[in-house]
Amino acid sequence: MLRFLCAAMAGAALIAFSCIGPVHAADQPEKAPAPAKPVDVPLFFVNDNRLTYAYEFTATDPAVPGTTAKQVFAFTHFDAWQYGTNLINLTLLKSDHNDPASPCPIFGTGCAGEVEFYGLIRSTFGWNEIFNTKAFTVGPLRNISFEVGVDGETANAFYAPNKRNIVAGLQFAVDLPYQGYVNVAPLYYKEWSHNAFASPAFSAPSPGIVDGNLDSPGTWALEVNYFMDLGFLPAWLPLSVSGRAGWYGARGTGTGSLVVPGFIPTRTELNSEPIRLTLDASKAFWGDKYSHLVDLWVAYRYWQNKYGLDHVNSSQCTGLRAGSCTESTLYSGITVKF
Repeated sequence: MLRFLCAAMAGAALIAFSCIGPVHAADQPEKAPAPAKPVDVPLFFVNDNRLTYAYEFTATDPAVPGTTAKQVFAFTHFDAWQYGTNLINLTLLKSDHNDPASPCPIFGTGCAGEVEFYGLIRSTFGWNEIFNTKAFTVGPLRNISFEVGVDGETANAFYAPNKRNIVAGLQFAVDLPYQGYVNVAPLYYKEWSHNAFASPAFSAPSPGIVDGNLDSPGTWALEVNYFMDLGFLPAWLPLSVSGRAGWYGARGTGTGSLVVPGFIPTRTELNSEPIRLTLDASKAFWGDKYSHLVDLWVAYRYWQNKYGLDHVNSSQCTGLRAGSCTESTLYSGITVKF
């Protein structure tokens, strides 16, 4: 964008010179004119902010029998600047009575539902921009970037989760038809967390795990997201399709067994929204000028081995709690840009 602005300004100067012609000595003013003020180029040439309200119909939480509906409130910020992009997503999730807040010890007794907060930041630094080159644009590959980020999560649930993690690695940005894209990011992942299931109250004491606080070993992660307008549809039906998936490697032990002393190893976690179908409602009703001011969407969410808990062997995920570490739910909402 910055290069485009500079090229446009240079072109404008060339046109102006061709119109007025060369300046002769006799035409020179006695006093040289003041130099033109530099054109202010904004630091962020994309600055996008959105609010979302959504509803998950059959969500789950580890160790909670059955499913729970969740209301979702989210703020999303995305910006682009000379060297890369920044994404911030802040989400508040409110469960129904089937997933009670602490200290309610019995499920399904009418206690208030738990409240969970999740925050995510991802920043990229493009190699084409850093090195002022086009060498990393080859065929459909648009760019390679450094990527860094942090996550944080906490909830007033009975198992008292409190997670912080960092990621760092690369992102490969690939173009799709109809102005679409897919981003693939292999990353290093490091997590610090708290979990009541990893404390002596719920499992046999083990060296290094005595109070529920976990310093997990670093592992791998792979995050993928995509977006594409369905440009082959008629103009009166402005639909787009998007999705994301994140795979996070096993983080050692730390899931205490409620039945047998010892600890069950964690497993690779998959947290995904493989498909979201979005209607640009404001464009459909009010025209191109209001594109994506109001979006209506429906999605499917699939989350396996939630928080790394082994959905087959961990006692928090089996028996009466079977299925609580796997989430498979329809997910629908409205997003407003401001």
